[in-house]
Amino acid sequence: MPAPKNPFKQALKEGRAQIGLWQALANPYTVEISAGAGYDWLLLDAEHAPNDVPLLVSQLQAMKGSVSHAVIRPPVGETWIIKQLLDIGAQTLLVPMVDSKELAEAMVKAVRYPPYGMRGVGAALARASSFNRIPDYLQTANDEICLLLQVESRAGLAALDAIASTEGVDGVFIGPADLAADMGFLGKPGAPEVQGEVEKALLRIRSLGKAAGILTADLALAKRYLELGATFVAIGNDVTLLANATTKLLDDFRKAEPAKGATGAGVY
Repeated sequence: MPAPKNPFKQALKEGRAQIGLWQALANPYTVEISAGAGYDWLLLDAEHAPNDVPLLVSQLQAMKGSVSHAVIRPPVGETWIIKQLLDIGAQTLLVPMVDSKELAEAMVKAVRYPPYGMRGVGAALARASSFNRIPDYLQTANDEICLLLQVESRAGLAALDAIASTEGVDGVFIGPADLAADMGFLGKPGAPEVQGEVEKALLRIRSLGKAAGILTADLALAKRYLELGATFVAIGNDVTLLANATTKLLDDFRKAEPAKGATGAGVY
């Protein structure tokens, strides 16, 4: 029996758009609610969210059986953490702050077993192999790993061709926030200068035959990115959704007039 198929990787190969949602509340209950909404993928963030490996396991478990595919972003592109994330069952990783071909090649090696890489062999203890109940896991795991690299600096853009052309890289994600900061537009990813570079990068990634990805809460802009050929696009995050909804609820309450008798509205 081989490793489980990676439907997200297959969708990217076929050029089918995958719409995602960022998960930064580091909470399996929130992930389970979001997975039930029908997003193609959920990004479990360990770079800017208070996640650790056991907490990520619980979030993967909360997603089991849903239509959403789990993508995990490690805090850094290092072999030791990538090994742990793969062993807990992640099949798709989004590695942040990649700015050179050398780092891209190192990440490819980190997600593959020898002789093609340097992933440590410990699958008998791992959730990824269903705790050694998948007899052919070691022989088939490499084919189902989807490696996405995040380019978010001027150096990364300068090396974009080399990064995207690296064998074993499935897609490149452009990070507008950090790119804006590196370009001198801290906190202004919507600046025309930044957006110009973002659009050129998305088009270049697609021209090199790799999947292009991005995150934006601007839904009209998300549609434009899709028109440019981006195939994995996240359209928001759980933190902002909750923050905005709780603020709006209190504001709406303060503006509301008292009800005059029973209204028949739902109590909860």
